[in-house]
Amino acid sequence: MTTKFTPDHEYIVVDGANGTVGISNYAQEQLGDIVFVELPAVGKVLKKGDEAAVVESVKAASEIYAPVSGTVTEVNEALNGEPGLINSDPEAGGWIFKIAITDAGELDGLLDDAGYADLTK
Repeated sequence: MTTKFTPDHEYIVVDGANGTVGISNYAQEQLGDIVFVELPAVGKVLKKGDEAAVVESVKAASEIYAPVSGTVTEVNEALNGEPGLINSDPEAGGWIFKIAITDAGELDGLLDDAGYADLTK
């Protein structure tokens, strides 16, 4: 599995033709305590860059954008009752949605770990 990042601080963990999307640890630190997550609908078709979800914190509301084009296959229902999972475990238990990737070539335009680390210095 490969993890890629967007300049807007979303991550996608790629497993074959599927991806798991959330926000990076850096992003959740900047937002502060997450109090609400608006999840996308399962079956929603997204183009790269489309608004997919909204995360609200005590500081601000932030749109979560699709890092690649595809169809939402699953959402993290646990976030409805416990949005703070994004704060405590953003890259495992705090994932937001899963997507069936329709254009794997779009992954090439995303940042790897080193590129993302440079962005967040």
